[in-house]
Amino acid sequence: MDALERDYTTVLLASHDPPCLSLYQPTHRAHPDKQQDPIRFRNLVKDLELSLGRNGGEHPDILGPFHDLAEDGDFWNHALDGIAAFAAPGLFKVYRLQRPVRELAVVADSFHAKPLLRILQSADRYHVLGLNRQVAILFEGNRYALDEVELEAGFPRTSADVVGVREGEPERTKRAYGPAGPGRTTRHGTDVRQDLVDSETEQFFRAVDDAVLEQYSRPSNMPLLLAALPQHHHLFHTVSRNPYLMPGAIDVHPGALTIDELRERAWQLVLPWYLDRLSGLVDQFGASRAEGRSGSDVAEIAKAAAAGRISTLLIEADRMIPGRFNPETGEIEFAPPNDPGTDDLLDDLGEHALRTGGEVVIVPAERMPTSTGIAAIYRF
Repeated sequence: MDALERDYTTVLLASHDPPCLSLYQPTHRAHPDKQQDPIRFRNLVKDLELSLGRNGGEHPDILGPFHDLAEDGDFWNHALDGIAAFAAPGLFKVYRLQRPVRELAVVADSFHAKPLLRILQSADRYHVLGLNRQVAILFEGNRYALDEVELEAGFPRTSADVVGVREGEPERTKRAYGPAGPGRTTRHGTDVRQDLVDSETEQFFRAVDDAVLEQYSRPSNMPLLLAALPQHHHLFHTVSRNPYLMPGAIDVHPGALTIDELRERAWQLVLPWYLDRLSGLVDQFGASRAEGRSGSDVAEIAKAAAAGRISTLLIEADRMIPGRFNPETGEIEFAPPNDPGTDDLLDDLGEHALRTGGEVVIVPAERMPTSTGIAAIYRF
């Protein structure tokens, strides 16, 4: 599986040689509903094939990976709540999603990445790192779901990946190492072995911390919770350089909990942080408004977005405004509800803000500081 956070701006929003194929589908975690998922996927692939034909040609090389995925039983057995798949000449990407998406199959000159915006920019997302002396495991979650992450190549999954495998254990003996005498410390074999274990544990924890920061925390900006036995908390927090690591922690290893129990305990710790973050954004919006550096009018925000002025954009969850946005001029055009030929203005503005280096946050309706569905904090 591909890392969606890493790919969103660098791959999915980038330019590619056409045709660009985008497929979205809700999926199911349990039987019997999940048995229908591959069938629905094949039907969507047929829609892509028909669209390609209408656009003037066949592209079997592009469609091949879709057909292969339809037959991949292991992939469908491990489905979450949705999938997104993208293809262009020489490129194929597929992502499992923790939130359902509307069925969609589109052939165009660029990828249709807007449905991912609200998933990636939701403020309730977090990571949980399960850790002991030998093994590291990572989860991604939100208030409703928690799933194990398929770790990228090079991630130190085990202590052996970092320190190697020793041939046999150090000799466990009561005899002293080094000469004893006045002013000298006698080191026993068991003490030496424990020192070695402690040193290797620290090396492993440092390697895991570095990998989580570079491969997951920094690309996603998501908070990180440690789930480990209490005796490991101090060492990991001491060696960690991850600014996304939360001070609170879960005091058991994930293996001792069901996935739902782990999600509940994680969300109890993340919830105060989540509410504080939303409150801080609302306060920042209010302070910026007093300085004339914020707005809530869609047309005004569109002009600011086209000029690259968006610093932070708050978008109301589940709110849609049908219409079109011209990123060159900043002009907008509203459209009738349920018009299949138009996009959502809020998603268009959010995507453009990301392209120009702005921050986008999806906010629940009850926490929004405006009634228009959108709020912007300007750079200038």
